[in-house]
Amino acid sequence: MTDAFAFVATELLTVDVLLAIFFGSFVGMLIGALPGLGAVLAMVLMLPLTFTMDPMAGILLLLATYQGAEYGGSISAVVLGIPGTPAALVTVFDGAAMAREGNPGKALGYSLVASTVGGLVSGLLLLGLSVPIVQFALLLGDPEFFLIALIGLLAVGSLSSEDVVKSFIAVVLGLMAGTVGLDTITGEARFTLGRAELMEGLGLVALMAGMFGVAELLSLVSKKASGQAYVTSRKGLRTSLTWREIRSVGRSITLGSGIGSLVGVIPGMGAGPSSWFAYSAAKKWSKSPQTFGKGNPDGIAAPEAANNATVGGAMIPLLSLGIPGSPSVAIIMGAFIIHGLQPGPGLFEAEPTLVYGIIYGFLLTSVAMFIVGKLLTTGFARILTVSNAYLIPLVMVSIIVGTFASRYLFFDLWIALAAGVVTALAVKLRYSVAAFILAFILGPIAEVSLRRTLVLSDGSFSVFLTRPLSLALVILIAVILALIAYSVIRRATKPRAEVDVMTTV
Repeated sequence: MTDAFAFVATELLTVDVLLAIFFGSFVGMLIGALPGLGAVLAMVLMLPLTFTMDPMAGILLLLATYQGAEYGGSISAVVLGIPGTPAALVTVFDGAAMAREGNPGKALGYSLVASTVGGLVSGLLLLGLSVPIVQFALLLGDPEFFLIALIGLLAVGSLSSEDVVKSFIAVVLGLMAGTVGLDTITGEARFTLGRAELMEGLGLVALMAGMFGVAELLSLVSKKASGQAYVTSRKGLRTSLTWREIRSVGRSITLGSGIGSLVGVIPGMGAGPSSWFAYSAAKKWSKSPQTFGKGNPDGIAAPEAANNATVGGAMIPLLSLGIPGSPSVAIIMGAFIIHGLQPGPGLFEAEPTLVYGIIYGFLLTSVAMFIVGKLLTTGFARILTVSNAYLIPLVMVSIIVGTFASRYLFFDLWIALAAGVVTALAVKLRYSVAAFILAFILGPIAEVSLRRTLVLSDGSFSVFLTRPLSLALVILIAVILALIAYSVIRRATKPRAEVDVMTTV
């Protein structure tokens, strides 16, 4: 315990790290509170700032932004009845209802406390589970890493969208995009179209800036919201709760924190589904379920604890196995790669100070989020009166500057623009953006592991059946495929009218 406090004091309680954490919390909360933007866009805007920062400070900047944005989404959900992030959609039900009763500050207080506790719980799980998982991962070889990556792809394809077929189409396209550039084994150029800029592959920053930044702005413009100003009352916004009020939602916060942490570990799920699961569980276990949707504090606390707990849960597979659990965590993985670091079990041996600094620092990001939220939530609510006519150009300029700064290539700006236009169309057609970007990240990992395995086995696939861990993973994949097939068949055999109702919900 003494060593832990000494480590925190020497490595984390420094000016640059604390500034990064508090600045990330501020920016994340601000952007998360603005409807239509969200955590991913906030992190895309912050990513270029990490290029010249120390890796620890840079990663914690992104984590603080992520945490702040998840809470920030509840501000507009409560005050306006418009979710700032997809995960805050559930918060609208009871948060907006409580605000209509004249208690928006109470609703925001429940959200802030629940988000903070959810972040702390998932941070403790990250601290406790990362090392055991790494010790297990050190027993794995290339065959197992290929199968784990394949499980991640299957999970993403089956869980990230209502339409499984379209999700897997997005997965295939993501895998194809991941092959652009030099072959890591033979050194041959693949699908570069003779462009030197593509030798290193599609720029991760440019791709994400386009898919999550440009596409979101195009969506806002297409909805004719560029001149919209979100007007709200400035009364009753103080986030003050009594100890008795906090204790009254303790069970819901605990339930949401556990669900969010577990759901976060599963690739392709993210904060949105975890919030719904937590809300449903809290309503089921409530003594007064009929009050949900009418301003019940448990209906705010459970989903808000879950969406912030998802952040820490998603970091467990990234740090332990090198597999991102969501698009937001994929951006954090991009920051690792930019600094020449590969997340996974090897990172614990090569950079233990960095890894434990990030884990302990994650706990600090939750504390910083509470402090910033307590001080500035009222101000963030007032900022919702800013017109999108000013907001959209400002965000677009930030995207352009950040994209160019990543590799100093004008070509990346065209990549971002093209990715944004294609993504905007894909979203309208209900293709999964999350499935594409996670496949883009996992594809190279799966490819290299598979090719190394086949080289060592002289091209024999029997190696996947002769190793006990590989065989267990193969059986797990077979079970997942069976469940996916059952889901597709069940959906196809449902009456058409019922399917239409489900897809519009």
